[in-house]
Amino acid sequence: MDEDLVFKALADTTRRHLLDQLFARDGRTLTELEEGLEMTRFGVMKHLKVLEEAGLVVTRRSGREKLHFLNAVPIQQIHERWIDKYDVLGAERLHALTDLKSLLESTMSTQTDTATTTVLVNRIWIKADTATVWRAITSPEWNDRYGYKCSSTYDLTPGGAFSTEPSAAMIEFGGATAGQPIVDGEVVEVVPGSKLVQTWRTLWDAEASVEGFTRLTYELEERGAGITQLTVVHDVTGAPRTAALISGDLPQFGGGWPQILSDLKTVLETGASLEG
Repeated sequence: MDEDLVFKALADTTRRHLLDQLFARDGRTLTELEEGLEMTRFGVMKHLKVLEEAGLVVTRRSGREKLHFLNAVPIQQIHERWIDKYDVLGAERLHALTDLKSLLESTMSTQTDTATTTVLVNRIWIKADTATVWRAITSPEWNDRYGYKCSSTYDLTPGGAFSTEPSAAMIEFGGATAGQPIVDGEVVEVVPGSKLVQTWRTLWDAEASVEGFTRLTYELEERGAGITQLTVVHDVTGAPRTAALISGDLPQFGGGWPQILSDLKTVLETGASLEG
């Protein structure tokens, strides 16, 4: 992530307005985003390009339409770099950062009212090759080192089982039982080192569990020697509780995908989790 590009993107009122629009409802077309803006279509496209270059907006094709999604990962990283570490210093030392903190916390995740959300898209660039990132996602020896520190196992064949076991901290806290998975699903498609499609269901939260299975896709692309672009697409159609949990809208349950991906990047690039 280039912090200068992120701060530059956030410095413009029009670009903040576009982010607010995506915060209110993700997956919008250019036509929808230009509504209410007193500028040309080309002008809106230029602002969106700046947001894309900063990683704050991700685009995906749906048929003939190009949809725009808010990517919360860079905001999460800015928060961790510039906000969290100063919190320990006390409010009197934070005066210069107050406005920035308010802005970042208001755009860190998708909207609270997730009823209209169908797809959540997060993207991050990691200084590691695709094979390493693939192992970090699919290998229990790796995936219990970041995020919620839970071990996930895969049978990497179409129809194969997927399950996630609770972390020691979850068991100690009483939020899960040892030996009982907290997430399960089934592998749908596997392109080793490149793409993984699976179903995904939360078991530890009763409200989310009854929503049933959602669809999760990992896409890995090489972006230069030893650099991987990881895109996580989670289709949560008809599952508002699940959407709220994985987007970080319910902070008492953690930061969702933005937290997981930020920590994955940190572990692969530094060897240590954000939590140490």
